[in-house]
Amino acid sequence: MDINGLIEQYGYAALVIGSVAEGETITLLGGVAAHQGLLKFPLVVAAVALGGMIGDQLLYFLGLRFGPTLLHRFAKHQKKIRRAQRLIQRHPYLFVIGTRFMYGFRIIGPILIGASRLPPKIFLPLNIIGAIAWALIFTTLGYAGGEVIGPWLHNLDQHLKHWAWLILVVVAVIGVRLWLKHREKRRDEE
Repeated sequence: MDINGLIEQYGYAALVIGSVAEGETITLLGGVAAHQGLLKFPLVVAAVALGGMIGDQLLYFLGLRFGPTLLHRFAKHQKKIRRAQRLIQRHPYLFVIGTRFMYGFRIIGPILIGASRLPPKIFLPLNIIGAIAWALIFTTLGYAGGEVIGPWLHNLDQHLKHWAWLILVVVAVIGVRLWLKHREKRRDEE
């Protein structure tokens, strides 16, 4: 089976799972796949909105249950955390919807919202609205970007081999560098 067949068969599930964990890159790629006719645009939007909503809902519940404990782990960012908590108190609706659009708040934002004790009956509908808006915007950007990278994608199978080797080399270099740092740190401690 070629890469296009895999995308058509598992694309929506991959979009849901990928957007739970990450988001923007997966969503953009979903838009590109929709542009190429491999996936349907409305289903891509639905899949990434669902994944984004689930991810943020889980993080919100973590914040609701373990907020103070989790936030103490970010000791050097306490000033930013307090500022975000003030924003949540003043503008909870805008913060919940906008947190997925704020750079650096994709993970910590829902945790902060949960730790602020914003009631779930307020968070859930705002989370759904934010996830749909986010999915629609980034899927559309990916769809528009598909026009630019579409010709490159037709030769994707050839490019994948080159990218796989490049990624393998980069991972190996990073691994060796981390190992050398660890070894040097261990020597300094002795």
